[in-house]
Amino acid sequence: MKRKHAIVTGTSSGFGMLIAIELAKAGFAVISTMRNLEKAEPLLKLAADHQVADLIHASQLDVTSAESIRRFKDSLSTFECIDVLVNNAGFAAGGFCEELSIEDYRLQFETNVFGLIEVIQAVLPTMRKNQSGRIINISSISGRFGFPGLSPYTSSKHALEGFSESLRLELKPNGIDVVLIEPGSYKTNIWAALDNIPLDPGSPYHSYLEAIMENINHDKDAHGNPLEVAELVSRLASQKKTPKLRYPIGKGVKINLFIKTIMPWKTLERIILNKLLK
Repeated sequence: MKRKHAIVTGTSSGFGMLIAIELAKAGFAVISTMRNLEKAEPLLKLAADHQVADLIHASQLDVTSAESIRRFKDSLSTFECIDVLVNNAGFAAGGFCEELSIEDYRLQFETNVFGLIEVIQAVLPTMRKNQSGRIINISSISGRFGFPGLSPYTSSKHALEGFSESLRLELKPNGIDVVLIEPGSYKTNIWAALDNIPLDPGSPYHSYLEAIMENINHDKDAHGNPLEVAELVSRLASQKKTPKLRYPIGKGVKINLFIKTIMPWKTLERIILNKLLK
């Protein structure tokens, strides 16, 4: 039987590394991309530990570099079939809008949105030719639910959600599925963006940020195991039936989305601010 091929971006750590390993364990030959190949050692060691090293191929890809994407696209010409693309590469910029530059927002979108789109454009000719394929975009609960101090990240994930809805409708007639994974709080993850915001006592947002960080640190022990997300991606990549568009995952995620759907924003806003600023 012909081996299936998967591409995973951003595999030097976190979700991406675990997703690459889980896909290899499921029998995929995995092209594991990362911006800096010098950071490939942890991935390769983990692959060896799981006895899938022969199925993991580390490849350089900077999703913010047109030249890097061009070289990557050229390298795909040797593949007759690309079965799965997992767009995981990304980062979270934290800070309050008034204190951020427009360049902070541009950089966030260059990685989380425009880079992702370019990678998809690189693989689509092969998938469309074969009338099959599955594109799995790693979004976030932040793509459905805003959070103070994370507006660059939140807006980029909202953009990814809308883009993925349109893309799914565009590609469905070509036999290509588009899927969104929407993790909540996991031990990898975006809260480091808030940790890196300087606690400047002179900032008008100083006390607000302190309250937010206190709330986040109080809940850190409840953050999930990122392996849950990797296992979900592997199941969706392997299943024959057509997947849904959205897969929220993580403690409290589904109930929070349900509450947002049924509750007036004014009430929801009051609950959130009372929790953060109590």
